[in-house]
Amino acid sequence: MGQAVSLPRPSNGNDVLALPIFKQEDSSLPLDGETKHPPFQYVMCAATSPAVKLHDETLTYLNQGQSYEIRMLDNRKMGDMPAITGKLVKSIIRVVFHDRRLQYTEHQQLEGWKWNRPGDRLLDLDIPMSVGIIDTRTNPSQLNAVEFLWDPAKRTSAFIQVHCISTEFTPRKHGGEKGVPFRIQVDTFKQNENGEYTDHLHSASCQIKVFKPKGADRKQKTDREKMEKRTAHEKEKYQPSYDTTVLTECSPWPDTPTAYVNSSPSAAPAFTPPQQGTCSVPDSNSSSPNHQGDGVPQLSSEQLQPSATIQETQQWLLKNRFSSYTRLFSNFSGADLLKLTKEDLVQICGAADGIRLYNSLKSRAVRPRLTIYVCQEQPSGPALQGPQLAGGGGDGGGRTPYVYHAIYLEEMVASEVARKLALVFNIPFHQISQVYRQGPTGIHILVSDQMVQNFQDESCFLFFTVKAENGDGIHIVLK
Repeated sequence: MGQAVSLPRPSNGNDVLALPIFKQEDSSLPLDGETKHPPFQYVMCAATSPAVKLHDETLTYLNQGQSYEIRMLDNRKMGDMPAITGKLVKSIIRVVFHDRRLQYTEHQQLEGWKWNRPGDRLLDLDIPMSVGIIDTRTNPSQLNAVEFLWDPAKRTSAFIQVHCISTEFTPRKHGGEKGVPFRIQVDTFKQNENGEYTDHLHSASCQIKVFKPKGADRKQKTDREKMEKRTAHEKEKYQPSYDTTVLTECSPWPDTPTAYVNSSPSAAPAFTPPQQGTCSVPDSNSSSPNHQGDGVPQLSSEQLQPSATIQETQQWLLKNRFSSYTRLFSNFSGADLLKLTKEDLVQICGAADGIRLYNSLKSRAVRPRLTIYVCQEQPSGPALQGPQLAGGGGDGGGRTPYVYHAIYLEEMVASEVARKLALVFNIPFHQISQVYRQGPTGIHILVSDQMVQNFQDESCFLFFTVKAENGDGIHIVLK
């Protein structure tokens, strides 16, 4: 239980852990004075691991279901925050994921845990052992949080019990896997002018791992024995083990509560889960990859750039049909999103949308089944042949060399050929009556699906147009 500890700081007096230097996000912390002096300090009576390198965040091992004391200490200097003197404050204690990838899917992870452990909570208060806490509350929709009021002027200790273990959230369960770390976070609020506890005062957290009963003691012993085998020089690279864990300052948990009377599930300070989508193929009303006009793949304009701002990244997500994830990635720039691996995206968005988002980020176009090169014949004379097609050789006689356009066919059917020709050469599709291929002695052979399927890849065609017999449209003749 750690009740023999009487000091809020680590037993050897080292002030490194007691000072707020391991902040999670310094930019979000208040800058009230020249030096940052936290108004509160939270100390958990559980020893830190000796196998943590200097300057790394402490790691504390807990046993599942065991009660651990968190001391709620008033750390204000004389005259600091007079508005809360003689008044109660509210604190919310949460157990949350340390791994950011699991934070993104927190709702799904907790729902899965709830399904496997019906009626259980991830976090509970041991009320009989707790001291100085008032009006404790738990919300059935928030299995990982507890809240209570307390008076900073009085001795206050909250005893918590964590019921989830670290290996319950590992992707593979074959035995011996490394469990995921959690965080214990405390957020404290004061009353606003309406009497609601919504004005944020202070937040702090620490990293933990939770083991089955007595597993934390065995792990602590194993770490201690490993450290004893190290040389004196190697030991200098590691922190000593402390009898208590001082929670270090961090930014408040997202979506602070709207009122202390917290009966609505919408007040749950958890990430909004992404909506699972079905696997779909990107829209294409032209050739593949997507193109404009000339049938060349339009990758540069569609690709998300590392320099994209948060707003541009949001627009890119909307444009590419990832609107369900705009809130999830609301703070991501282009560089942030591009750093995510395929495994990250699958874990965050699910298999279908994760793979689709990964392919979109990497601009992976659908490989066309057939590519042909087409040029519209100029009425002034015959086409240039051989090397002159590229405009590189001989005397062109002032004639403009023909430029061929790539047509990418995703479907090996005649209608696809007509549609792509219409798009590339700006011909109204509804005006195309038939597509023919000029055969021996100049005969016109109707282009059928079977003929398209027998086209050789990267075949070259000239084409010209003739008026249809009824005068309402045109025929396209490939030669």
